[in-house]
Amino acid sequence: MKPATAAKKLGIYLPATPEQFQAEPITREAFLALQQTPPEWLVELRLNGPHPRDEVARKLGVSISGLARAQMADEALTTAQIKELLTDPPQWLVVERATQAEVRATNARTNERNEGRRILREEQGLE
Repeated sequence: MKPATAAKKLGIYLPATPEQFQAEPITREAFLALQQTPPEWLVELRLNGPHPRDEVARKLGVSISGLARAQMADEALTTAQIKELLTDPPQWLVVERATQAEVRATNARTNERNEGRRILREEQGLE
């Protein structure tokens, strides 16, 4: 597989990987070996970053769109930078976390409603 695909599956930021990882395709066996017994550089990247934007968004508790609205979509942040943002959150982060919490609450209500409707249909013999 391509290095970009492997990096995405491993949850790491490709430009921060060793040159050898970036330069050559990774076999499925090599990929499985990386997952099962990660080398020191992979452990270090996962712990301290820099992290790819989906991981940054997850750690900050916002969406990737929220990062884009804050003009941070292309920034790879380290764990220390993420902790700093969480310790003293800027206004954009407060707003985006609130937005994300709202979206999650709406999704939970929708799922609950749909589950209730499904149960009702089953009880009425419609399914």
